[in-house]
Amino acid sequence: MEKDVEVKIYDTPAKLSKKAARQIAAISQQEGTHPLHIALSGGSTPALLYEILAGKFRDKTHWERLHFWWGDERCVEPDSMESNFRMASERMLSQVPVNPLQIHRINGEAPPEEEALRYTREMAALVPHREGFPVFDLVLLGMGDDGHVASIFPGELHLMKSNAPCAVASHPITGQKRITLTGNSINHARRIFVLVTGTAKSPRISEIMNNKKAAQKLPAYYIDPIDGQLTWYLDVDAAALI
Repeated sequence: MEKDVEVKIYDTPAKLSKKAARQIAAISQQEGTHPLHIALSGGSTPALLYEILAGKFRDKTHWERLHFWWGDERCVEPDSMESNFRMASERMLSQVPVNPLQIHRINGEAPPEEEALRYTREMAALVPHREGFPVFDLVLLGMGDDGHVASIFPGELHLMKSNAPCAVASHPITGQKRITLTGNSINHARRIFVLVTGTAKSPRISEIMNNKKAAQKLPAYYIDPIDGQLTWYLDVDAAALI
């Protein structure tokens, strides 16, 4: 796939989420019968996207083809309110006809280092690989106010270039352990959607789009697919300073 970058700006988070949901439904309808592997994100904007997919686009999505993975997960039990798996399950996966064998959660309750290795092995067994990294059909990302993506924070930029497909990260304030795809795993994807809403994130978006020197401290700046398509889905508030 030819490398491509696109920035799309919408009036509201709902309109943004609807457009992204429509695109995911279209991906599920693409020619062929092979499985399609999607890495999900946590966060409020992806949560709205999941609700729309399970609602308006439930009957337009070929769920039987989709395998769901996670870009990151907090090291908590799956029923924790902090769990990205729980959020995606409540907002979408429990509402649609997906075989449980197509849901590949990160076991946040397991010892982090062991789980990072186990998840790496599971990806290796089921997801196409190139150069030692999984090639997802789509990686969904949000972005934090500090410019972090997945669970790669500004103080852990080495995880963007890690040779490991999956790694253990720590939240810079709470110290909470998290398991995350590394930058190389993300950037090997065929498509990456970054969904960003709200004025709090507009300074980081402005840096990424307009100020290379300032942006170099931000993990989101390094989202750069090797051979795929990157689409920024922004609402007008997030895009206000571009």
